[in-house]
Amino acid sequence: MSSSRVLVLNSGSSSVKYQLLDMADSSRLAVGLVERIGEETSRLTHTPLTTGEARERTGPIADHEAALKAVAEELSKDGLGLDSPQLAAIGHRVVHGGKHFTEPTVIDDTVLAEIERLIPVAPLHNPANLTGIRTAQALRPDLPQVAVFDTAFHTTMPESAARYAIDVRTADEHRIRRYGFHGTSHAYVSRATAELLGKAPEEVNVIVLHLGNGASASAVRGGRCVETSMGLTPLEGLVMGTRSGDMDPAVIFHLMRVGKMSTDEIDTLLNKKSGLIGLCGDNDMREIRRRVDEGDEQAQLAFDIYIHRLKKYIGAYYAVLGRVDAIAFTAGVGENASHVREAAVAGLEELGLTVDGALNAVRGDEPRLISPAHARVAVAVVPTDEELEIATQTYALVGKND
Repeated sequence: MSSSRVLVLNSGSSSVKYQLLDMADSSRLAVGLVERIGEETSRLTHTPLTTGEARERTGPIADHEAALKAVAEELSKDGLGLDSPQLAAIGHRVVHGGKHFTEPTVIDDTVLAEIERLIPVAPLHNPANLTGIRTAQALRPDLPQVAVFDTAFHTTMPESAARYAIDVRTADEHRIRRYGFHGTSHAYVSRATAELLGKAPEEVNVIVLHLGNGASASAVRGGRCVETSMGLTPLEGLVMGTRSGDMDPAVIFHLMRVGKMSTDEIDTLLNKKSGLIGLCGDNDMREIRRRVDEGDEQAQLAFDIYIHRLKKYIGAYYAVLGRVDAIAFTAGVGENASHVREAAVAGLEELGLTVDGALNAVRGDEPRLISPAHARVAVAVVPTDEELEIATQTYALVGKND
């Protein structure tokens, strides 16, 4: 019996998302989510794809170890347990891999130590990722555990894009540089866009727009990232659901000196109370669209600011790449908000960008072109699949080591 299954774990501070995939045909066998870990109201939702019928468990789940044990129990009920000889590896999403983790990596003590050393630049994410890894190692110490880093795809950026223009010694001492995030999504979508065009990734220049509650853009030349919008943290770049994106750094000094705000208060302001929710009180693009349609001026302004920033990045990345073959919209907003896609390219006809209204209005789960047949630059909607990307990279590495 061949070992072709990969369990993908995405461990958050109080949650664990998981998928079990069979890489023999890239099919999903089960998906699930454990929420509110550490609370009395914890919940596990598990769906075996053989039946498609979700099961739910509620009640206290004390910690990540208890959460993964509960996941293992649910998988076992479907004959998919962690003790299965068909399980080849566990792939972990790790948000921050710093400068040196440029590809998926089999986890050992040295790798764990480096992920831990990166906690200061990813204080919300890396500790939870570490907890998930250590818990999975305890449950299956004999099984390869692989880290797939959100930052890895962006390590191909040239120094001219990755460096901030600050004192080099200070930057190096404190690891201050542009790392970028959503890398598994940008990697998957840029490759899928090339496939949609019938070309190899090496032949295509793509601007990828990952637009969800978190949002980022990337410029991908011949399959390699040369620029991305997020930086040292996921705060830089586009206007997001609750994050400000680009801003004059002196605003922080002003808030400290004049507003008498603490570092933590400013951190909370920029990460959780800014972006769309700060501008209009909503971070759901569907609700903002409803309010715009009703004539709400605050919602309209928030939408206009969101689109203005998006256009700036499209134009900037067009200049960085020199030649653009396609722009790909992905993630929750990018895949579902046709009005965002239309507004983002409106007025950019001189750059060869336009969408076909009828094609843009179509909803679907498959990659598709929404630009007219005569368009100089293809505009595409490409649903992202970060779990499949993690599983693919994990399985390729485990197979390589066999």
